[in-house]
Amino acid sequence: MGWLLGGGVVMLLALVAWLLPIILIARSDRTEGGEKLLWVLVTLFVSWFAWILYLLVAPIGEKLKKI
Repeated sequence: MGWLLGGGVVMLLALVAWLLPIILIARSDRTEGGEKLLWVLVTLFVSWFAWILYLLVAPIGEKLKKI
């Protein structure tokens, strides 16, 4: 029974770790609308790597306007 509870805790932590980047992007003010939706979808399929990219390059539209 103890190993089952431990496995459940690990699974819960894994779920939180998987959802955390999605929640952070959804609540962020760096992007809006379709761009935010695109980042959430990419993060959903690629996970943490996409979130790191989001932190480095978002918002893309604003950077393109400066060029």
